[in-house]
Amino acid sequence: MSYLLIGNISALICNDCVEPLANARIRVYLPAVQTSADPQHGIFNDMKPLSAREVLMKADRLLAEATLDEKGNFNLAWNEIHLITEALELDLCLDQLPGKNGSRQPRNFHLSKLVLHWKRSSDGYVGAYAYVIPAATWHNIYANAGAWVITGVVKQHMAGAGHPDLKVEAYNALTGQLIGHAHTNEVGRYTIHFSREHLSGGSLQTVLAGRHYLGPDVYFKVYRNEQLLWAEDEKMARLPERQDLRPCSNLNIVYKPSRVKRASSQIGNWFSDVITLTGPKKKKSDKFRLLTHSLL
Repeated sequence: MSYLLIGNISALICNDCVEPLANARIRVYLPAVQTSADPQHGIFNDMKPLSAREVLMKADRLLAEATLDEKGNFNLAWNEIHLITEALELDLCLDQLPGKNGSRQPRNFHLSKLVLHWKRSSDGYVGAYAYVIPAATWHNIYANAGAWVITGVVKQHMAGAGHPDLKVEAYNALTGQLIGHAHTNEVGRYTIHFSREHLSGGSLQTVLAGRHYLGPDVYFKVYRNEQLLWAEDEKMARLPERQDLRPCSNLNIVYKPSRVKRASSQIGNWFSDVITLTGPKKKKSDKFRLLTHSLL
């Protein structure tokens, strides 16, 4: 008989956006010897960091390890060597943040210590586990990694739904440089990852006094089929939510396609036609003088 644990690990960027933990690693351990000083276990334990020493000390209890796919899903399998009533420990390792963002280094966290609910199958036991990292915790992880993520919905003014298949570019108003781009999904949501390295571009980063997050001031450009659809004024970067960008930020973009240029062009063509059709007619004597001049 064997055990199969399936599940998903993701994180909250904001209240209405969940980010899957692609390429993170999940580990399951046999329980340690219980002592009276140990905290109560349960699925809702707060996620807490683990030192390299703490990870090394529990290596002999490791049952299985798996890498999460691009949607944050995982499958863990191991042989039956413990009772289904025993508690298991679940840990998470983030070598790099989603989008291969931020400094690359092992970041280990304890997720839960819990007794899973197993279902008997023909091959063994099957269980499920899912965890969503709280927004505040995810914010701190991004901050410690020197990384940022911006997400939001792109929609047209007075439109209810977001627009898919649009390209969104984010610019740093402090330098005028592009810091990242992404395409909107089927509901019009974009997600842009960038790090402190993207901001500096290999040179000294522009830092203004009094900034807590050392983040950029951002404004956006939106493209459809590689043609510019909407370009924000750089003054938009002065809005409070656009300044000194938080590591996890939700910024919706509402664009108003301008028809002024097109209308002006059409009016200009129409006006030219009107002048041509209604202009002063040449007199017959004028035509005669022109003809005589050409013959001479």
